[in-house]
Amino acid sequence: MTVFLNGLGTAVPPHELPQDIVLQNARRILGPRYKQFERLAPAFMNSGVEKRYSVAPISWFEDAKGWTDRNALYVEGATKLFIEAAQAALDDAGLQPSDVGTVVTVSSTGVATPTLEALAWKEMGFDSSVRRVPLFGLGCAGGVTGLATAADLARARPGKAVLMVALETCTLSFRSDRLKKADIIATVLFGDGASAAVLSNNSDGSYAEVGTGSEHLWQDTLSIMGWDVDEIGLGVVFDRSIPAFAEEFFQPAAARALCKANLSADKIDRFVCHPGGAKVVEALETAMQLEDESLDVERSVLRDFGNMSAPTVMFVLKRVLESGATGNLMMSALGPGFTASFLPLKAA
Repeated sequence: MTVFLNGLGTAVPPHELPQDIVLQNARRILGPRYKQFERLAPAFMNSGVEKRYSVAPISWFEDAKGWTDRNALYVEGATKLFIEAAQAALDDAGLQPSDVGTVVTVSSTGVATPTLEALAWKEMGFDSSVRRVPLFGLGCAGGVTGLATAADLARARPGKAVLMVALETCTLSFRSDRLKKADIIATVLFGDGASAAVLSNNSDGSYAEVGTGSEHLWQDTLSIMGWDVDEIGLGVVFDRSIPAFAEEFFQPAAARALCKANLSADKIDRFVCHPGGAKVVEALETAMQLEDESLDVERSVLRDFGNMSAPTVMFVLKRVLESGATGNLMMSALGPGFTASFLPLKAA
């Protein structure tokens, strides 16, 4: 059963955080406590991030917060982002919430039970028989894996649309207590946002045909990326080796994914990648032997929104498709595990 991408939507929260303002506040809050802060401070202006958005105003980060405060704001902000992105995608597809048979919700930056699609159910107007598939813990790979999962469900249950929503409130993980380098880098990069996609068996007005996704999990790499969880909140795990690891090991994993899709790198018209950071984007271009600045849209999304984790690659896909890209596309993202997730699309 062929599956098509019928609609796309994105959303960001209301509080814009310009990078120079983030640096000023980080210097005031973290500088006196973290002796290496000034050595890392240039990363704020060299990161490729000019601004990002947050569910919290800049003043919220002044005082220490615990798990309860962080998660309460996650539930509130993420539910609003879900509704805005989901409605935008449905409007783009020309569908109503009642047309949705399955909702796949991807998020790893908070805990909500009932899950976010249930919290949004009444306002959205989903049918009471809608199937709910929440996916947690996928991190930055969640946008690709979530879309691939949604496509599989659309194939398995033809006749009803599948809605996939990926949303994260990464900024709420800001930590002034741990004082690890990874926390500084997270402060440099992280933003909040949501993306949504509508998939179905209907090709009318669709953006692209969606293939079958695949993943590659590297052995002995659990410590490269993820969350530390404690009573204060989530603490980011970013290993400094990520760009070098991607440069060395991404291409063989991509080649296997392409082979599974009966494709090869020379048949791909555009790679659509999650821009985890400026160095990661460079590493992906090197690994795949792409021309410099080939991943220009990835850099523009990183510049305008920061690293929003799971939704970010969908922001890239939306800009790529809106620019008129056609042919074979390959989405990819790296996430905790350490995992590479891939999904081929064929744009009309």
